[in-house]
Amino acid sequence: MARILLADDPFIGDIVRATLSSHGHLVGVVTSGEDALRVVEIKRPDLVILDCAMPGIGGIDALRRLRASAAGFGTPVLMLTARSGPRDEEIAVRAGANDYLRKPFDPTELIVVVERLLRKSAGRPVRA
Repeated sequence: MARILLADDPFIGDIVRATLSSHGHLVGVVTSGEDALRVVEIKRPDLVILDCAMPGIGGIDALRRLRASAAGFGTPVLMLTARSGPRDEEIAVRAGANDYLRKPFDPTELIVVVERLLRKSAGRPVRA
């Protein structure tokens, strides 16, 4: 069981929470980059999932701040966003994202990506 933080709108939050909870994970949902940064500092989740477009601090800026902080430096981050251009993914990866998943997403693909990131961060062998 992993502790996962999702920063996205409540509708997507419900879908992601249901999907990942069914696989034994605890998922907390916030709706802004500012809240995500605060929660990471306090709760130290095992994985963070960020949307690019959020009120206030967007996902890319939140990601950059996470990577600059002791609390978020090594935490795996998945960008889950409707931005679908190749340049968008490149920007996210350069900012420190470990993976990038486009909306609309397949729940099975979300589970596969999340499990892979969690295994990798735990130092366990990663299977494709």
